[in-house]
Order: sequence, then C-alpha cells, then structure tokens
Amino acid sequence: MTTNTILLLLLSLLIAGGLSFFQYFYKAKTKSKVNLVLAFLRFISIFGILLLLINPIMSRKTLETIKTPLPIVVDNSSSIMALNANDAALESYKKLSQNKDLQDKFDVQSYRFDSDFQQSEVPIAIGIDFKGTQTNLDEVAKSLKSIYKNTIFPTVLITDGNQTSGNDYVYSFDANNKVYPLVVGDTTTFLDLKVSQLNVNKYAFQKNKFPVEVFLNYSGNKNITADFRISQGNSVLSKQTVSFSPSKKSVILNVLLPADKVGLQVFKATISSNQKEKNTYNNTKNFAVEVIDQKTNIAIVSAINHPDLGALKRAIETNAQRKVTIVKPNSINSLQDYNILILYQPTVEFKSVFEKNKLAEINAFIVTGNSTDFNFLNQQQSNLVFKMSGQKEDYLAEYNSQFNLFAIDNLGFENFPPLQNPFGTVTTNGILSTLLSSKIRNIETNSPLLAFAENQGKRSAFLLGENSWKWRLQSHIDNQSFEKFDIFVDKIIQFLASNDSKKSLVVNHESFYNSGEAIEILASYFNKNYEFDEKARLTISVTNTKTKQTKNYDLLKGNNSFKVNLDGLSAGSYNFSVKELNSKTSYSGHFEILDFDIEKQFVNPDVEKLNQLATQTQAKTFYPNQVDALIKSLLENENYKAIQKEIISKTPLIDWIWLLIIIAITLASEWFLRKYNGML
Repeated sequence: MTTNTILLLLLSLLIAGGLSFFQYFYKAKTKSKVNLVLAFLRFISIFGILLLLINPIMSRKTLETIKTPLPIVVDNSSSIMALNANDAALESYKKLSQNKDLQDKFDVQSYRFDSDFQQSEVPIAIGIDFKGTQTNLDEVAKSLKSIYKNTIFPTVLITDGNQTSGNDYVYSFDANNKVYPLVVGDTTTFLDLKVSQLNVNKYAFQKNKFPVEVFLNYSGNKNITADFRISQGNSVLSKQTVSFSPSKKSVILNVLLPADKVGLQVFKATISSNQKEKNTYNNTKNFAVEVIDQKTNIAIVSAINHPDLGALKRAIETNAQRKVTIVKPNSINSLQDYNILILYQPTVEFKSVFEKNKLAEINAFIVTGNSTDFNFLNQQQSNLVFKMSGQKEDYLAEYNSQFNLFAIDNLGFENFPPLQNPFGTVTTNGILSTLLSSKIRNIETNSPLLAFAENQGKRSAFLLGENSWKWRLQSHIDNQSFEKFDIFVDKIIQFLASNDSKKSLVVNHESFYNSGEAIEILASYFNKNYEFDEKARLTISVTNTKTKQTKNYDLLKGNNSFKVNLDGLSAGSYNFSVKELNSKTSYSGHFEILDFDIEKQFVNPDVEKLNQLATQTQAKTFYPNQVDALIKSLLENENYKAIQKEIISKTPLIDWIWLLIIIAITLASEWFLRKYNGML
C-alpha cells in the first residue's frame, strides 16, 4: 500500500471511532453495555463504508511450481495389433504414465494417435484400442509443436514407426526437443514377400491395353524365386517368375492388360512362393480400373502462343478421359473430330471456325484477353456484349457461393493473381450463371469473370481474362499440388461435354474406394428455379450386393452441397440410392470397396527410421524391456527442472464480497437492537 492509502485508512479509523463515540457516548444519558455494542456496530459499518470509498489494493504473493511437460504418445493404429505388440505397448504406457517419480518431476500428459492426434486419459488407457486405419506421425509432430509452443520438453513415442500417411516424420519434430522412441514389435527379420505399390490409371478405354506398374519387395537372407500373377475372377491375365536375393530386395514389373469389358473391372495382383511367411496379407493387392468406351476430344483453337495453352492442356489431360489438341484456326478441317472447342482469344481468323460450329453445334469455351477482337466476338455470339477500350486492366476474382450449375468449392479465388483483359463494360444478354465476378482492386464491376450459358441444349463458358496459368501455379503453391485446380477445370469441361437437361438431384461419387480410405458421397439438390435448396432432406440407402445388408444414412448440409461419410463399410460391392424426401426425387449408383488394409502390410517395426528420429533430436531409442532405463534417463536429465514462479495478485477491496456482507449485517443488527431497546 502507498503512504496516502495508509493515511486515509488511519483517518477512516478516527472518523468511524469519533462518529460512534458521538452517537452513543457523548450525548447518552446512560452508558450501558447495549450502547457499547451499538457503538461497535456503528464503528464497523462506518469504517467498512469508508474502506469501500478508499478502495485500497490488496497484494498477495504466491509461489507456483511449473513442471516440464512430458507427453507420452501411443500409436493407436491397427499395425500394432498386427505385429502382436498391443500388450507390450499398453504395459509400457501404463508403467510410464503411472510412475510417481516421473509425475513428481514432469507434467505427464498422455496422447494417442492414428490418422488423428487426441488426448488420452491418465493412468487408464481409455480409447486406446489399436483399431486406427492410418498412421500419421507427421500429425503428432505438428500437434506437439502447437500445444507446447516455445517450450523445451521431451517426448516418449510408443510406436512401431510404420507411417502410412503424412510427410516424413523424421524432420517434422522440433530438433531442439528430444524424442525418445519406444519401439514395439518383433525386430527379428522374417522372410517376407510384398506387393508394396501398384500404379495404374483409374480409367482405360475399351479395346485398348492399359499399363500396370508393380513394385515387389523382399525381406530375407537367402535366394528365392516367386510367382507373380494378375488375375480377374478365375482367369489369370498375366504370370511371371521373379527372383530375389539378399542383394536384390526389390523388383519393378510393367504389365499391359487388355480392356475388353466396359464398366468397373476389379483385378488382383498376387506374389507367392514355396517359402513359409509370417505375413501373407501383404502378398495380395486388389485394384480396379473403369473401362470406358469413348474419349472426350478437345480442341484448343488459338492464333497466338501463350502459357495459358499449356496450362489448360495439362489441367484437362490429368483426366485420362480427355485428349487435348492445340490447333490454329485455319488448320481445322472437321469440327466433328472434337467434342468441345476452347476458343482462345478469338479474332477475325476464327470466322471459319464460328461458321462451321453454327452447323456442328459443339459446346464452346471462349477465353478472352488483350489480343481478342471484341467487335468480331460481339458478332459471333449473343450471350455477352463487349464495349472495350484499348487500355489493359487487371481483374481480380470474387467467388459466387450461390452458383449452382455444378458443385464446386472455393479454391481461394479471391487470393489468386489477377487476370488481364482490356478495360471496358461487359453486359449480359440472356440468362448467364456467374461462378466468378470481377473486381478492379477492391471495386466491384458487377461484370462476370467466369460465366456459363445454356440455350436450347447448347452450352457455353466464358473466361474474361488471360494468364489463368498463374492461377494453376498459385493453387500449387497453396496446396502443394495441382490437383484442386485441375479438378476445377475438369468440372468445367464435364459441364461442356454433357448436353443433358438440368437435373434437380446431382450426386458425385467415385466408382471404387480402398478399405480404410474416407468414403464420401456429395449431393446437391435444386428447386424448380434451379437454385440450391438448403431445406432439402436427403437420405442414402447403401446395400451390399452379396450379403443384401442395407444401411440408411442422412446427408448433412455442407458448403453448397450435402455430404455423407460411409467410413466403416467392409470390402465388397455396393449399390446405393439417394432420395430427396419432399419431392421423392432419387438417384441410384454403384461403387466398389477394395480389400486393402495398409496397416497390415508390415512384418517389423521401422527401427531404422525411429533411430534416425532419435539421432535427429539428440535422444535415444528404447524397447519395452528397457522402460526402467528410459525412466531413469528422464529423471537424471538436468535439463528438465521444475521452475518456481512468484505470482503477485492484486485485488481491489471493492471486489471483496465479504466486506459488503459484514456492512449489511452490522447495519441490520444495529437497527434491530435499537428497535428492541426502544431507541428508535
């Protein structure tokens, strides 16, 4: 307290005492014990009120001990169970988490992980069931960095080190924080043959052959030969003999398979030998290919060279169903060879292309830019009217969340680089659906940047600006992949490739999934005005074609679509039906779940990778029979000492509720005593 506060408190004592004395002793005729009690109550009341008016700050010092955090992270994936290491993992976890000495020195926190990272209960291993379908150690590293930011701490990692998703975890962990891997699983080397990876396109074309690339691995200490075959049902389509040795641990095979039947075709790749193996599950890998009977041919017609042409071609051809040809306007002999025309920056040279297309009626995607002849373009189409100047301008994109011609997510268009187009006004003539509108800096132009039209079954698309190659590059920077942008372009092409009438219920799904993958089905429902209906009630019925077992789910509303997650379905063939309950509109489809459990592909823990992690963080690798040594190492490490902090808490007296209660009690007691003794 300050000197002024102390002086005010002393003055308050004098005032409270003086007023009490004046009230009950100075003019009192009799000086009884009642007067003494009343004077005391009056003194407390007045002094309490004066205290509240002065409101002194009360300081209190406390000492707090902050322990170093010790996260104990347990691998909850099914690979632990497959290696028969679940008991050893649980026993090690309980021994560490329940150790009193560790609890005295560290703030012990328990976590479990598979594809996600979650906190677990201490000391009982609640939630650790070793049923995770993926192992993501990279997520562990990221989560620990986020939870214990700017903190030096050790980590105990109970795992087999076999990662199935995420980035390389060795360099994901903070090198300044020691990671002690506790390796579970038998480290003895067993003879094992494995189909480790199989690369194949999702689509193939009928009456063609499609390539399959197979990676075979061997673990063992002697020379062996094995048979590799690819079969479909009871038919063996390809068979080869493969040799392995201690110096030849892997083989890459390239096989061509015929695409004879249209539709989803399921195949099985198998490697086998006369040697006994501990794990035969990884000897087989199923894969599927959808055989289609036609290919979409797309012509990019351009009189100039531009990076946009190559970017569009690469984005479109990521879908194996598409084939892109870049041609000059005067080089096209027959438009009938193409399903879609992309007219890049049309000029008068395109006159013959437009005239031929009036008869062919092929859907077109018109892209404009600084080299476009807009007067010519106004004569050749009626969806947009251009009044452009000779000045160049940069146009930013703004996403329209109400767009409903097809389901599309916002890729972060607002953050994409601007497209360049001449400055001017663009007027819509008729019904256009705008996916992206344009802005000049932060000023909205109320003009489309990417729009779509549909008139009497003919569809058109317009992109008003060049340099879309920068969009593809920015998408790669944001997502470390071109995939999202390429899917966005593919949906534009898919819209143009179809002349079907508008459907009120649109469902997006894959033809096949691998066991353990996320199985999501998206659906969009539109009302009679073809507006997205947020009040729609969508359900899905999924039936296993073999067991005839049916499961029903509700689709939940997401971002401009409805979604259902079907994780947990076993491998097999499924028919499904999506229904809108109010209108009774329905959609039926089929998908296949291939039998593949990536967590059962291992016969040993990845000791080499875990040793590398321990070395990277200047720690040491331990095993279940060395838990006591690990505990001793943690306890003896002088870098992890508890820190004692002095905490000074300052509280204004006015926040002390008991003072108000005391004042109320003393005033009430004084009143009752005076009333009782006839002094009122």
